[in-house]
Amino acid sequence: MTENQTLEVRLDSDEQHSELLEDIRALERGEEVDERHVLVLDNEKELQRLLSPSNLALLRAIRHHEPESMRGAADLVGRDFKEVHRNLTELDALNVIDLQEDGRSKRPVVRFDEIDIELSLDADDADAATV
Repeated sequence: MTENQTLEVRLDSDEQHSELLEDIRALERGEEVDERHVLVLDNEKELQRLLSPSNLALLRAIRHHEPESMRGAADLVGRDFKEVHRNLTELDALNVIDLQEDGRSKRPVVRFDEIDIELSLDADDADAATV
């Protein structure tokens, strides 16, 4: 990865929706819109899962060592292949990593070098109280 990429992580909010609508309107007017990579999660449990110590260790290991396969990533973190496969599949579904096909294996590539988290402490969300 040649250019620093930041992933913005937010919980579902009205502010996020209004920013998205404004970006759409700007594009319709032919205006340039800054490229942003935003992951909107539904609740704090999803945020907690994304940022679990095992997922962070996995992301860091992949980012620094660039394993050739999912099995190689599992070996790097010293975890069971099935667990790592499940974690990588979830991270791929969230577009936090890419799983690039390389013959019979899939090579995990971390898409970002930084994750910024936006979390309101004023949330009325019932999930916020259960985390």
